[in-house]
Amino acid sequence: MNVLLLRDVVAILLAGGAGERLYPLTRERAKPAVPFGGPYRLVDFTLSNCINSGLRKIFLATQYKAQSLNRHVRMGWNVVNRELGEFIEILPPQKRMGEHWYLGTADAVWQNMHAIERERPRWVIVLAGDHIYKMDYGKMLDVHIARGARLTVAAIEVPLGDAHRFGVLEVDADARVVGFREKPETAPAAPWSPGACLGSMGVYIFDVDVLVRELQLDAERDSTHDFGRDIIPRLAAAGERVFAYLFWDENKKQSQYWRDVGTIDAYYEASLDLVQVDPVFNLYDPGWPLRTYQPQLPPAKFVFAEDGRRGVATQSI
Repeated sequence: MNVLLLRDVVAILLAGGAGERLYPLTRERAKPAVPFGGPYRLVDFTLSNCINSGLRKIFLATQYKAQSLNRHVRMGWNVVNRELGEFIEILPPQKRMGEHWYLGTADAVWQNMHAIERERPRWVIVLAGDHIYKMDYGKMLDVHIARGARLTVAAIEVPLGDAHRFGVLEVDADARVVGFREKPETAPAAPWSPGACLGSMGVYIFDVDVLVRELQLDAERDSTHDFGRDIIPRLAAAGERVFAYLFWDENKKQSQYWRDVGTIDAYYEASLDLVQVDPVFNLYDPGWPLRTYQPQLPPAKFVFAEDGRRGVATQSI
């Protein structure tokens, strides 16, 4: 277990998304609280990554229709030791910085900077609370420190034709970020992969002094107050040590798995992935447990056919 993660790192999950494109699944709840894969909620996958990585100081910034999410976290995520300074704490919007709610991803972190700074971290990990993937944030922190980075952005290789779906990182041969484009029509290829570009996963590690400085400057500017549109491009343009970290998948399958189920179609396709005999996303790995509120086990599957694709149960309870 990475001792630095336990002692010197705070994570903040941005879990306030309204999820308009997932309506009607988000009619009664925020996007991170949408059920997925049987007993799970979308937020469970990022929270499980944190716990499996050894990260135990976690804030959740909420905003829209948060009651379902609040209750789920309260009932299902009492897995940290408060006597050791560990916590999973919900941060509702409080208008501490003015008469407005969260104006963007960067503003959501800025409005909660008082809570972050009280923990005196050396690094802050900013996470999205609504993506499905498995990742060890400790490995990413080790690379961040080894490079002397001030900001590290987790990235996944995506085909050039899919660039319009991502924030795209432009990097040099050393993976140093020299530019950032939010959902461009065309994008530069990665130096080592001519047919692919680097899509941002919405996972950022900041040195805390850089984060505080940049968020304060952003709050004073005419800005969209967004990490992808504002913070990352400005840091890269200023010549700061910003690096991309290539996704190291803990899913242990041949192809990497990271999904943003932000639309009904994407949600449907990701759900159908799970019904295969050998699902692309492994819910059953005891080495990387996926936690949730009861029931604690993955959804049940059974097979009763020679081809392994049909199930039959009679006189069962």
